[in-house]
Amino acid sequence: MATAKSHPKKLIFKNLQSPGDIVMLTAAVRDLHKCYPKQFATDVRTPCPHLWENNPYLTRLDEKAPNVRVLSCGYPLIHRSNQLPVHFLNGFIDFLNEQLKLQIHLSSFKGDIHLSKQEKTWMSQVQEIVGQDLPFWILVAGGKNDYTIKWWDPGRFQQVVNHFRGRILFVQVGEEGHPHPALNGVLDLRGKTDLRQFVRLVYHAQGVLCPVTLAMHLAAAVEVKGDRPKHRPCVVVAGGREPPHWEAYPHHQFIHTNGALLCCDSGGCWKSRTLPLGDGDPKDKPQHLCVDVVDALPRCMDMISATDVIRRIELYFNGHAINYLSNDQWRCAQPALAKSRANHSQPSLAIDRGQTLKPGALVHD
Repeated sequence: MATAKSHPKKLIFKNLQSPGDIVMLTAAVRDLHKCYPKQFATDVRTPCPHLWENNPYLTRLDEKAPNVRVLSCGYPLIHRSNQLPVHFLNGFIDFLNEQLKLQIHLSSFKGDIHLSKQEKTWMSQVQEIVGQDLPFWILVAGGKNDYTIKWWDPGRFQQVVNHFRGRILFVQVGEEGHPHPALNGVLDLRGKTDLRQFVRLVYHAQGVLCPVTLAMHLAAAVEVKGDRPKHRPCVVVAGGREPPHWEAYPHHQFIHTNGALLCCDSGGCWKSRTLPLGDGDPKDKPQHLCVDVVDALPRCMDMISATDVIRRIELYFNGHAINYLSNDQWRCAQPALAKSRANHSQPSLAIDRGQTLKPGALVHD
């Protein structure tokens, strides 16, 4: 293995991207220390301090102190992801290997998120509301305006919720200020979790249903509670924007359409928006827009039906990895679900993706 003696031992990694990207950086920091134990002191500068809480690989460093190197981190490997069989987790690792002349390798197929012993003893927000520790699935049914091409039809999400009524408790989550339509028959926690609370909610969750977003990365990175399967069930409605090998985790159900359309027959299209929003963002430019739109959905997402998603969720239950709610458990959830229904009016489930939605709340992306 290459030695690191000729390189700075004190490193500050800086990245100002979204939380999902930062989860990937946690893996790179972990594996730097695993591959080169005791050879580096590392600190980070990111917008997401909640993702680094309890992290054993961080040391407080001063950017102005002598012998401290500040490294602005990226993952240029993404530009070759359509051609190479690489995962997003390798992105920052590849960058650090290039910049520091190291041979870091991925040690675990997940990000590195740590909960304290005390956090694990706390009841979930769902238990606080319902009054019982019930199994539940986190549901993300929207997306940020910068990447509307990732959005699926909320009406189809509603069909999924309706199909599992009486058997699965869905908990809709969200970050305040992002467009996200309310669904019926769910426990509504949109706008009620900060990023750390969301991490803890994932810890307690039986499963996750989402598009390509932070929630899927946390579903893999956050420890599973004691008596659950080794890996948390997660169903991802992905379409054709990204090559599946770049985003998918081995134990997730990643529903993609790569290879089924000419626009994504050689990997992901990597477009940003379905239709222009007229907000002045460069992502409205033609080169960033979907080239095959059907009823305001990218065709790659329109090709995914509610039945497809239902079937993928059912696989986890049919394989006996997890169990449905009992009748008594479902009855226990009813008062909380009724209160959630009363707190919002009947939503319009048809989204015009050519307009900016009225901000509700969306899961932290």
